[in-house]
Order: sequence, then structure tokens, then C-alpha cells
Amino acid sequence: MSDEHTSPRPKEETGGRFDEPVAADLDQDVADDATSTTEPGSEPVYGIGPFSLREVVLLGVWALAFIVSFFSVWVDTGLSSVALPFGSVWSSGIDWILTIGVPTVAVFLIVLRRFSPEGIRRVGSLAVDQFASVAFSVSAVVWLGILWTNITRGIQTGIWLSSWVVWVEFFLMTAGVFLTVLAPFIRPFDEDFRDRPEVPAHRNARPVRAVIPRPAQPRTVAPIADGASDEPHASYDAAFAPQTDTGVVETAPPASQAFWALAPEEREVVDENGLPLFTVGPTAWALVIEDRGSSFVVRHEDGRVGVLTDVSGVTRG
Repeated sequence: MSDEHTSPRPKEETGGRFDEPVAADLDQDVADDATSTTEPGSEPVYGIGPFSLREVVLLGVWALAFIVSFFSVWVDTGLSSVALPFGSVWSSGIDWILTIGVPTVAVFLIVLRRFSPEGIRRVGSLAVDQFASVAFSVSAVVWLGILWTNITRGIQTGIWLSSWVVWVEFFLMTAGVFLTVLAPFIRPFDEDFRDRPEVPAHRNARPVRAVIPRPAQPRTVAPIADGASDEPHASYDAAFAPQTDTGVVETAPPASQAFWALAPEEREVVDENGLPLFTVGPTAWALVIEDRGSSFVVRHEDGRVGVLTDVSGVTRG
């Protein structure tokens, strides 16, 4: 008796609704499969076809702006002195580039990204969404400039030259800014940015490297022949050579190998009488023609030779 009550009724007895439990199970299986294919801790993003809700709304905003852009931005004032021909942004020089052209490229890239994920991923160092944010922001500012000029001119002269197109385009591009720049903070459009996979940043978008001042390089000096360099060294060394008790000047020792030196601060180079000749400092390297241990014999660029008595902290090059 119990089996008769628990067994399913034939299809004809239920009015053709015998397969309803099967359809419900299929719907549950589809939902389970969608959940299982997402990353751990993330939720599936449901959209309209291949596009998210934010992308569909942005496409709609752009489509309206694109259609409106073919209408004249000038209004018929009825004044013969201010007769303006019909002209849309497409016929006003290069105004179309920033007003509608760049946003059109951004929308094209958003569509291309959905149908070809491995296609164009960035414009320069900007990702597609970043480029769209810049495109709609720039366009909104340009339309705002046109609108502001129309308002100030109308207040001053009482003549309004811009048509309703300027107002509509400004508000549509402002809506584009909300759907690109501010979308990560507005529900439900923020779902389009949550749980995105992490990828390495473009090299132009990475933090800049530290920059330090370039160290001063020693100046290149042409080599001096041995014979030509011995005479000035010898004559100068004789002037500074020690004297004996009898007053006879002893011959100076041979000159050491020349090298470059850099003083940590400005220091005086003196002559044989201790009078200042010139200075050396941290901004330029000085040519030392003899190292006397506690002092250096230094040659100036103009040929003058003197003694640097304070050699503490001097850097050798």
C-alpha cells in the first residue's frame, strides 16, 4: 500500500508536468557549475551576453553620444549678423578627436577585449579601463569648456550660439566618467572590478627608480714628456728644498707620479712664501704633481704651481 502512495504518477495523470522536477534539477546543476568555475572566495559576475552590466550601460551612453554628435552644435539665432551654418563636431576641425573620437576608441577596445581577450590589452602603459577613464574624462572637460564659453558669452551679449547638443553631450560624457572613473565605488557597477586576477604591471606603470647626482669626473690631461716635465718640477722643488746650516740648498728628490685629488672643501694653495695663489675645492679635481706626505704640490690650469698644506680628507682620483 505504501509503494502505491510514494510512486510517481504517470505523465498523463499530472497534466504533462511530470518533467518539472527534472528541469529544476538542471537549473541547480547549472548554478553549481557556475559557482565551481569561479576562483575561491569570488562570486560569479552575471551580465548581458558577453558584457557586464557596467559595460552594457557604458555602450548605451556612448551610442547616444555618437548619434547626437551628428547634430549641429550651433543654434539658429535669427540674426543676420550672426548667421551660423549647420555644423557638427565632425565638421569643426579636429574637435571631434577629443569630444567623441577618443571615447569611441575606448568603447571599441572594451568590446574587443570581450571577444578577443588576448588582443589589445593596453594603450601605452594604460589598461583598457584606465584608457576609457581618461577618454571620457577628457571628453567631458572639453564639452564643459564649450558649454562654459556659451554660458559666459550668452550672459555678456544675450546671444546663445551653442545648441542643445552641447548640453546633452556634456551630461552623457559625465555619465561615462561615472561608469569608468567612479564605477569601482558605485554599486552594482563595482562588481565588474572585484576579484580580478593579479597581473604584473606594465614597466611604465611601475614605481620609479631612485635617482642620485652624477659624481664629478676627473678631467683628462694630455701626458707630459719626461724631459719637459722635469725642468719645472726641479726648479719649483729647488725653491722648496730644505737648506743646510751653511745655507746651501740641497737637491730635491725626484718628483712622484702625478694624480688627481678632490678636496672636501675650499682650501688655499700657497707659494714658497706662504702667500695664497689659488684655491681647490669639491667642485673640481686638482692635479697633484708631487705627494710630500703632509702636503701636495698642485698645478693650476693656467700653469701656476703651489703647495696644498692641508691634505686631510682629500680624495685621490
